[in-house]
Amino acid sequence: MASSHSSSPVPQSNSSDAFFKKEMDATKHFRPVQSLPDVCPKEPTGNVGDPSNLCDSPSLVVDQQRWTIYHSKVNLPAALNDPRLAKRESDFFTKTWGVDFVDTEVTPSFYLPQITKEHFALYQQEITPREKVHERCKNICTPKDTFDRTLLHTHDKSRTDLEQVPKIFMKPDFALEDSLTFNAVLPWSHFSTAGGKGNRDAASSKLLQEKLSHYLDIVEVNIAHQISLRSEAFFHAMTSQHELQDYLRKTSQAVKLLREKISKIDKVMCEGSLRVLRLSLTRNNCMKAYNKLKLMATVHQTQPTVQLLLSTSEFVGALDLIATTHEVLQQELQGIHSFRHLGSQLCELEKLIDKMMIAEFSTYARNDLNRPLEDDCQILEEERLVSLVFGLLKQRKLNFYEIYGDEMIITAKNIIKQCVVNTVSQIEEIDTEVVVKLADQMRMMNFPQWFDLLKNIFSKFTIFLKRIKATLNTIRSVVFLVLDKNQKTRDLEDTLQKNSAKDSTVDTEVAYLTHEGMFISDAFSEGDLPPVAADTTSQRNTSPNSEPCSSDSVSEPECTTDSSSSKEQTSSSVTPGGVEMMISDDMKLTDLELVRLANNIQELLYNASDICHDRSVKFLMARAKDGFLEKLNSNEFVALSRLMEGFILDTEQICGRKSMSLRGALQSQANRFVNRFHEERKTKLSLLLDNERWKQAEVPAEFQDLVDLVSDGRISLPEKKPAATEERKPTEFLIVEGQKYATVGTVLLLIRIILEYCQCVDNIPSITTDMLTRLSDLLKYFNSRSCQLVLGAGALQVVGLKTITTKNLALSSRCLQLIVHYIPIIRAHFEARLQPKQFSMLRHFDHITKDYHDHIAEISAKLVAIMDSLFDKLLSKYEVKAPVPSACFRNICKQMAKMHEAIYDLLPEEQTQMLFLRINASYKLHLKRQLAHLNVVNDGGPLNGLVTSDVAFYTGNLQALKGLNNIDLNMAEIWEQKR
Repeated sequence: MASSHSSSPVPQSNSSDAFFKKEMDATKHFRPVQSLPDVCPKEPTGNVGDPSNLCDSPSLVVDQQRWTIYHSKVNLPAALNDPRLAKRESDFFTKTWGVDFVDTEVTPSFYLPQITKEHFALYQQEITPREKVHERCKNICTPKDTFDRTLLHTHDKSRTDLEQVPKIFMKPDFALEDSLTFNAVLPWSHFSTAGGKGNRDAASSKLLQEKLSHYLDIVEVNIAHQISLRSEAFFHAMTSQHELQDYLRKTSQAVKLLREKISKIDKVMCEGSLRVLRLSLTRNNCMKAYNKLKLMATVHQTQPTVQLLLSTSEFVGALDLIATTHEVLQQELQGIHSFRHLGSQLCELEKLIDKMMIAEFSTYARNDLNRPLEDDCQILEEERLVSLVFGLLKQRKLNFYEIYGDEMIITAKNIIKQCVVNTVSQIEEIDTEVVVKLADQMRMMNFPQWFDLLKNIFSKFTIFLKRIKATLNTIRSVVFLVLDKNQKTRDLEDTLQKNSAKDSTVDTEVAYLTHEGMFISDAFSEGDLPPVAADTTSQRNTSPNSEPCSSDSVSEPECTTDSSSSKEQTSSSVTPGGVEMMISDDMKLTDLELVRLANNIQELLYNASDICHDRSVKFLMARAKDGFLEKLNSNEFVALSRLMEGFILDTEQICGRKSMSLRGALQSQANRFVNRFHEERKTKLSLLLDNERWKQAEVPAEFQDLVDLVSDGRISLPEKKPAATEERKPTEFLIVEGQKYATVGTVLLLIRIILEYCQCVDNIPSITTDMLTRLSDLLKYFNSRSCQLVLGAGALQVVGLKTITTKNLALSSRCLQLIVHYIPIIRAHFEARLQPKQFSMLRHFDHITKDYHDHIAEISAKLVAIMDSLFDKLLSKYEVKAPVPSACFRNICKQMAKMHEAIYDLLPEEQTQMLFLRINASYKLHLKRQLAHLNVVNDGGPLNGLVTSDVAFYTGNLQALKGLNNIDLNMAEIWEQKR
C-alpha cells in the first residue's frame, strides 16, 4: 500500500538492533479471528474523542525524527497480489519497469543489521520443545480425513451443479443489451401468439422461467456456500469497517490540526522569505532578458558594422566580428526566430570578404611592383599588407602568394619593355616609324648603347628584387608570428594539463567530502586551500563590488559577448617593420601548413630571381640573333661578362640562391667567345710563323715593359700610355730576370698572346678550363710548327730561305727556352684559378714543358751533328805531314770560330761551353779514328810530334774563343788505345 508521506533522510538509531518499532500497548487484545493479510491494519477500538487513542497514528510532530512504516513508498505484498492481473506474473519488475530493468546489487541498508544463524539460536531453543509437543498431539488426535472427504464431495457437487448453467452466463462480456446475447437467452419463439399455439407457448414460457429460476437457485446456493466458507473473514471485515471509520475520523482531525499549524508557520516564517526569493529570481530573469535583448541589439548591428569595416579595408576586424557573431548565435542566441537567417547571411558576407581580400591583394601586388623603380626599397603600405595577410591566413587562403608571383612575371616583362622604349626614344638614329618592332629597334643599337641599356635593365631588376624581398620578408614574418603563437598556445595547454594533474588529488578529496555531506570549509582552513581555489578567492576579494553580468551595473554590450568570445584571446606582436599586430587564437592553421607556406614564400623569392634571369637571357638572345655577341672584341666581351657576373652576384646576395639560366647563357656565350678568341690568336700565330725568317729581332720598349710586369708578378697587359715626348729605342735583347734572350718577332707577339689568355681568365673566371685547354693547344702548335719550319727546314719553302743556318737553330732554341721560362708562371696563374678537382688539367703544362725540352735538345743535337759531319769530312782526308799546322786543322779551327761567332751572342755562356764540349768530344772521336787508321801512336816519333803540334794549334785556337778559355778539352784521350 502506497503511502502519501514523502521519504526523509533516515537517522541512525541508538538501539543495538537498529530497528524502529511502533510502541504498542501490551494491554490491548485482538479478537481471535483470522484477518485477511494487508486488507486493513489491526487498530484498537475505543472512544473517538480520546486523544490517547491517537498515539499510533502518523504524527508529523511526534514521528518526524524517527522512521516508521509510514515512510515506506511501496507495499510489496499488495503490489505483488494485484487483483487486476489475470495471473501471477513471474517477471514483475520487467513488466512494471520495462525490459531494460536489470537486477543490480542492492546496497545494504544502514538501518538493518546483518542477520546470521546466531540470531535464531534463542528462537530454536524455544520452539524445539513446542514442536515435540505438537508432534505428539498429531499422533493422539483423530484425523480429519472424513471432514476433508465431505468437503471434497460438496465441492464436486457444487461444480456439477454449476456445469448445468449455460456458459453464456459465465462470459465476462455478458450483457443483455446485446441483441445476440438477448436472443440466445430469451428465444422469440417462446413468445409467439400466432395461430392456435397459445397454450403451448405459454407452457414454453413458463418452462423457460422455471429454467432460469433454477439457474438462479444454483448460483445463489454456490454463493451462499462460498460465503459460508468465508463467513469469519466477512464478519471480521464488517467489524473492521467501523474501526476504520473511527481511525479515519481521528486522522482527519489530526490532519486539520496539522494544517492549521503549518499555515501559521507558513505565514510567520516562510511567506516573507519565499517572496524575497521569488522577487530576486524575477529580478535575475528580467536582467537576463535585458542583457539578452542588448546582445540581440548588438548582433543586429553586425552587418552595418561589417560594412563600415570593409569600407576602410579592415578585413581582419570584419572577420573577427563575423566569427564572434557566429559563436554568439550558436551559444547564446540559438533558437531566436528573428535571427534564423543571420547565420547564412554572415556566411555569404564572409565569402564576399574572401573575394574582396583576394582582389585587394592583387591590387596591392600590382601597385607595389609597378612603382617607379627608384633606389627605394621601402614597403608599400605595410599595415595594409599585414592586415591582408592576416585576413587571408584567417580564411585559409594559403595560395595568395601565387597572385604575387603572376604579377612578378608581368612586371619583369614590362621593366625590359619600358627600358628599351626609353632608350630608343633617346637615340636619334633609330626611326621608330620605319622600324616598328621593339626588338628590331633594339638590334639597331651599337654596343655602347646596348651595353648601357643592359646595365639599366640590370639595375632596375636589382631594385625590383630588393622590393620583392622586403615585401616577402614581411609576409613571412607574419606567418612566423602566427606559428610562434601556435607554439606558445600549445606550451600553455601542456602547462595547464600538468597543473590539472597536480590538482587531481585535491579534487578527489573535495568530491569525497561533498559525498559525505561535509562542507569544504569544514575540511580546509584558509591556508590549506588548493592553489586554484586560492587564486579564485583572491580574485573575488580584489573586486568585492563586482557583480555578474545579469546585475544592473552591466550596461555595456561587450560584457554580454565576453562569455561567448572568451576563447578568442589575442596577443600583441610587432613585425620587422614596426607594425603592431593583434594575433587571435582562432586561426586554425597547423604548424605543417604554416611551415609549408613560409617555404613557398621563400621559394617565390627564388622564382623572382629566376624570372629576372630568364627575361635577361631572352633579351640577350634577341640581340644575339644577328651574331652581334660573337662579333665583340675582347674588351667589349669582358665588359659584358663583368656586368653579367656582377648582376648574378647581386641577385645571389639578395635572394640567397644561385640562378643558372643567365649563368648558363653567359657560359654559352663565353664558350663561343673562347672559340673565336682562340681561333683568331691561332690564325695570327700561324701567319706570323709562316712569315718568320728566324732572324734576331729588336725588342720594343713596350715588350720589355710587359716582361717586367710579369717579373713583378703582374700577369696582365699594360694599359696604353699616351705617347711620350721622347720615344725609347728598341733593344737588341729581351731582358728577363737578368738574362738576355735573343728572340724573333713571333715569340714576342706569342708572349703577348699568352698574357691575353691569362688576362681573359682573370676577367672571365668561368672560362678558365677552356682557356687552359686552348692555351695548351696554342703552345703545342707553336712548338710543332717551329720544329717543322726550323729543324724540318720548312722555312726554305714557306719563307724562301736559302738554308737553315746554325744561327737560325740557336735562335730557335733560345726562343723555346724563353717560352719554357714562362710555362711555370702560366701554370701557377691557372692553378690559382682552378678548383681542386680540376688540378688534373695542369698536366698539360708538364707535357708541353717536356716537349719543349725535347725540342731544345734536338736543336742542340742538330748543331753537334753539323760539326760532326764537318769533322768526318775533313779528318777523313787528314795526313800526318808537314807543314804544321796542317790545312785540315786550320780549316777545322776556322769552322769552329764561325760556329762560335754564330751562337755566342744568342746562347748563354754555359750553354755555349756545353755545346762546344760536345763538339770537342765529336772531334776527338773522329781524330782518334783517323790516327788509328794511319797507325800513328804516342811513341814520341816524328809522326807523333806532327800530330801533337796540330792538336796544340787546335787547342790554342779553341781556348782563344770568347768564353771558352776555361774549358777542359782533355786531348790526351786521342792516344788511348782500346783494351
